[in-house]
Amino acid sequence: MTSLKELKKHLRKEALGRRDALNAFWRVEAALEMAETARDHLAVEPGQIVSGFWPMRSEVDVRPLMFALREQGARLCLPAILDKTTIVFRELVRGAPMVEMGFGTVGPHEEAEVLDPAVMLVPLAAFDARGHRLGYGAGHYDRAIARLHAMGRQPRLIGIAFDCQEVARVPDEPHDVVIPEILTESGLRRFDIA
Repeated sequence: MTSLKELKKHLRKEALGRRDALNAFWRVEAALEMAETARDHLAVEPGQIVSGFWPMRSEVDVRPLMFALREQGARLCLPAILDKTTIVFRELVRGAPMVEMGFGTVGPHEEAEVLDPAVMLVPLAAFDARGHRLGYGAGHYDRAIARLHAMGRQPRLIGIAFDCQEVARVPDEPHDVVIPEILTESGLRRFDIA
């Protein structure tokens, strides 16, 4: 019998393998298309704080999407890994220094202002048609979202992925955060979260 942890590891490996196999030039085009979709469907208020992420490996490059939201007046921030369990979101300011965050990604320097996002673009390894997300296994985003909820904040959560990362069913655990919206190259999908 397969444990829940082993099942998640298997689903993650398969979904990331499909994502890794995507043509690099096609991924660039898909990222640009997703930025266009965001321009049309992800309206933000001037000054609203949006967290994105610097892409690593074969992730969707959300930089065009983030810059489209900046054009609408959003303040941008990126995750900063403080330790094995904690991330905060530091403001992304044009021209400010960036530092290595580990895992092949970068983020704003520790002097950047820490912000609490109202909209979160959430990376993921896999997702299902219920809006359940499978992350990379460290739980950083689950804990960051739980921290925001504990502060009384309810950020709009938008998972970012390619269609090939969809799986039949992500196994749920009580601490998992369900993502009500997923943006892929085929558009913005909204899930009925009961």
